[in-house]
Amino acid sequence: MQSLGGSGRPLTPASAWQDAREYAEVIARPARIQEAYESALRNEKWRRAKRMYALYLLFLAPLVILIIFRYVPIYGIGIAFVDYRYAKGILGSPWNSFDHFRQLFENPYFARLFRNTVIISVLKLVFGFPAPIILALILNEVQSSSFKRTVQTISYLPHFLSWVVLSGIIIEMLSPQRGIVGYVYTLLGMEAPVIMYSQGLFRPMLVVTAMWQGVGWGTIVYLAAIAGINPELYESATVDGANRLQMAVRITVPSLIPVIVVLFILNIGGMMEAGFDQILNLYNPLVFEVADIIDTFVYRRGILERQYDYATAVGLFKSVLNVGLLVGANMIIRRFSEYGIW
Repeated sequence: MQSLGGSGRPLTPASAWQDAREYAEVIARPARIQEAYESALRNEKWRRAKRMYALYLLFLAPLVILIIFRYVPIYGIGIAFVDYRYAKGILGSPWNSFDHFRQLFENPYFARLFRNTVIISVLKLVFGFPAPIILALILNEVQSSSFKRTVQTISYLPHFLSWVVLSGIIIEMLSPQRGIVGYVYTLLGMEAPVIMYSQGLFRPMLVVTAMWQGVGWGTIVYLAAIAGINPELYESATVDGANRLQMAVRITVPSLIPVIVVLFILNIGGMMEAGFDQILNLYNPLVFEVADIIDTFVYRRGILERQYDYATAVGLFKSVLNVGLLVGANMIIRRFSEYGIW
């Protein structure tokens, strides 16, 4: 009996070849469909990009600014590893075999600078980081929208003032002769302390004024996160008989944990900053022992004394510590939770 091909026709060399071609086409069809789909997807992406060209143009300006002011200056880090000579430039200056870093660690004031930077940063983190969270939770419970907007405006305002302006206000307020603190102490028949010159009171003053300047602005992120919480959760809790405090503890705070964790990691990554603008405008030689930090030391050496290579080495040391703290904090938190920056 004669064998039949795939189409029911007698199996001959010609029909076998035809069947093989048809089979190959069936096998290759999904690949062609996938290729056509990917081609259509690429074309759609290009058409979408052309439609949104105005947005890409708007994005171009900040991208150029980022490259010019953030990436191009990285070239200047090389100053930290050479004895910089103006006439020879960075590449032409002699290599110093990490002498600037050794000079930093052998500096008699290095321990004081490092200690003050860490202490002030830790105090600001401990007392300043929870402040916006607490204020956001309180504002979320306020029923009067006009009162809420007033409080938000008042708390946001200091953020938009530079520390040059704020330092003048703070110095006047804390003045024993002219400030409100001196007036209150006079009414109580007591001698007003000179906070700006007191080593024991200067650090607490830095923490309090930093909180005053940043607490309102910090609530924006938390209020936005609270606004994104599903209202049905609060409705279910109300049906179950929960009060406002219980809903804040059981619903609002757990919903804020991802945001809190990310911002906490970022704050850890800035631990070595300590607030240069604030301290530079408020401190004086009488409180150097408790207020002189790495950034103010870099300012004096680099700007005032023009030791650019040495100041760059000190600043690079601080930046490396910040990166290490950021990566370490993220790794530790990722180990014990599902949250993190990456």
